[in-house]
Amino acid sequence: MQVLYWILVFLGTFCAMEFMAWFTHKYIMHGFLWSLHKDHHHKDHNSWFERNDAFFIFYAIVSMTCFYLWNYEGVWYCLPIGLGIMAYGAAYFVVHDIFIHQRFKMFRNANNWYAKGVRRAHKIHHKHLGKQDGECFGMLFVPFKYFKK
Repeated sequence: MQVLYWILVFLGTFCAMEFMAWFTHKYIMHGFLWSLHKDHHHKDHNSWFERNDAFFIFYAIVSMTCFYLWNYEGVWYCLPIGLGIMAYGAAYFVVHDIFIHQRFKMFRNANNWYAKGVRRAHKIHHKHLGKQDGECFGMLFVPFKYFKK
């Protein structure tokens, strides 16, 4: 029975991270920390790294804290929470940085319905260069309208 709880907590955390990504993207990255995110919409330097890359550090610290609490304090549910956060971060990296923005030249020919929808939604998000008037702040779960032809 504990394995079932572990799996449910992991999957729940992974899904909740999509909401957290949407929330932080809309209200923090396009809000008071726009100074860190704006180079992602309008590159103003020659570096491969962006100031925007700093946002992953926050979630990495939360995930590592969960691993600590599980390992040293014995809080069982912190392991699936930490792994759920880490798995979402890996999925986000693959979809956003590798597939969409091609920071590594992989998955260039992915043209299934999901890939096209996610790519369309992100393109619409990036058509706004400023922090105002943005739309589609999610990453893995985007509105169905972007999957229509």
